Amino acid sequence: MNPPTALAPVVLAGPTAAGKSAVALALAEQINGEIVSVDSMQVYRGLDLGTAKPTAAERSRVPHHLIDVVGLTEAFDAAKFVQLAGVAVAEIQARGRVPILCGGTGLYFNAWLNGLGEAPAPDPALRAELEALPLPALLDELARRDLPTFDEVDLQNRRRVVRAVEVIRLTGRAFSAQRAAWPDRAPALAGRSFGLLRPRADLVRRIDQRVEVMFRAGLVDETRRLLEVGLGQNRTALQAIGYRQVVEHLRGERGRLETIEWVKIRTRQFAKRQLTWFRGQLDLEWLEVSADETPAQTAAELLARLARPRVAVIPPPVGG
Repeated sequence: MNPPTALAPVVLAGPTAAGKSAVALALAEQINGEIVSVDSMQVYRGLDLGTAKPTAAERSRVPHHLIDVVGLTEAFDAAKFVQLAGVAVAEIQARGRVPILCGGTGLYFNAWLNGLGEAPAPDPALRAELEALPLPALLDELARRDLPTFDEVDLQNRRRVVRAVEVIRLTGRAFSAQRAAWPDRAPALAGRSFGLLRPRADLVRRIDQRVEVMFRAGLVDETRRLLEVGLGQNRTALQAIGYRQVVEHLRGERGRLETIEWVKIRTRQFAKRQLTWFRGQLDLEWLEVSADETPAQTAAELLARLARPRVAVIPPPVGG
């Protein structure tokens, strides 16, 4: 049985540094909600500063779920997310509260809303063969056989490139085509799905400011400690923007100031890819947030929209 409309989950997506977490916190306080993190890195214990994880004070204001659920030596994927998110949502609704799924990991949102699809399980022999190939060779094959995925994937994230090529070889079909074929079950799971947008200049400013705060707060020391407890062996966690660049800094590949600037650049690029992905893969109601708007004001606008029938809106273009 579908949950009552008043308790149906609310989805809040958008690019990094758009202010999703603060808005979700304010919205949760207004609608008696609890937050389910949709972030592939916040699930790991210890990845705190680099993932902008909610603080203890914020978590005391509103319950948060799917944060700090696995250690760095454990595996986590979209299937595990769907399983744990399903449990969290059901428990939140049983308490008479509203689940708010908030984050920026598009694959997890799609898996939750549209199902996991039918991608094959990893093939150890093929995986070993692909991991032995140089990255340029993998990228060339991906571009030739699946240009949409090539345009969206983080080209420096070797793990994701390998997986895309692996699925293509195993199935003979483009990875993007298989994702597009996932069944639409979103209406049964989410009352409304929103995306936050900011003017490009404001988003860039917020990204740069966030990166600087992370480094001042001790991102380098945090990364150094995490390397001692398994970060270097976790291929997924090591791909997190910020940590990967700091690891390279600790190896002597670039200085601190250069590393900070490189993290800013990589985060801006990531935000643009997120927007492209959300526009192409999820049916979101977009909400434009001005630079001087407070999280409470944005939450109030979301609450007003939740009280009105949805109006179809053409997704806005992605900034350069």
